[in-house]
Amino acid sequence: WYHDNLTRHAAEALLLSNGKDGSYLLRKSNEREDMYSLSVRGKDSVKHFHVEHTGTSFKFGFNEFSSLKELVMHFANQPLIGSETGTLIVLKHPYPREVEEPSIYESVRVHTAMQTGKTESDLVPNAPSLGTKEGYLIKQGKIVKNWKTRWFTLHRNELKYFKDQTATEPIRALDLTECSAVQFDYSQERVNCFCLVFPLRTYYLCAKTGIEADEWIKILRWKLSQIRKQAEQRNTTLNS
Repeated sequence: WYHDNLTRHAAEALLLSNGKDGSYLLRKSNEREDMYSLSVRGKDSVKHFHVEHTGTSFKFGFNEFSSLKELVMHFANQPLIGSETGTLIVLKHPYPREVEEPSIYESVRVHTAMQTGKTESDLVPNAPSLGTKEGYLIKQGKIVKNWKTRWFTLHRNELKYFKDQTATEPIRALDLTECSAVQFDYSQERVNCFCLVFPLRTYYLCAKTGIEADEWIKILRWKLSQIRKQAEQRNTTLNS
C-alpha cells in the first residue's frame, strides 16, 4: 500500500473511484523529503495526514511509532480522526500497489471538497472517476450498416453514446457488466476498429487513430477486469 511518487490528485482519484470507507495508502509528501502523506478515504472524501520519518521512528501527530506497521495496527483499532460529518475514520483497507492502473489514468485530476467549495455529498457525483473517458467514435448501425459519428462517454460501468457532444440525452447507455469482450476488429473495411461483445449484439466502433483505438480498448478491458474481480469477491464472500 506504499505508492511512492503518487500525486495527491491521483491518490484521491484511486481511493474515490476504487476504494471504500477506510481505504488508505501511503505516498511521499510533496513538501519535504522526510515526510510522507497518509491518504485515507472516509465518508466519500479523502483526507491527507502528515507522517514524519525521523530516521528511527514515524511521528504522526502526538504519536510516535517504531514502524509503519505499528502505526497502521494502532489506527486500525482506534479512530484516526472525526470528519466534519461526525464520521470516524479507521484504517481498514490497505490500497495495494499491485492494483492494475493503466498509465492513461495518470492525467486524472480530482478536486477535493475544500478546493471546489462543494460539500462532501457533492464530491463523488461531480468528481471524475478513475476510468472516465470521452470522445468521438464512428459507430456502425444495427440494421442499416452505415457508419455515423457519435459522442461517447465512459463513467464507472456505463458507456453512453450521444448524437453529438452538445446532446444532453444519450441515444443508448451500455451496461459493461453485461459485456463479455472488447477487442480489435479487422473484419471491417475501415481501420482502427474495435468491437464490444454483448449477449444480444456486437457493437462495432472506429477511432480516428490507432493510438486512440488502443486507449479505448485498454480502458474498457480494464473496466471488464475490475467488474470480474468484484463479482469473484462477491461470490467468495457469499460462499464463505
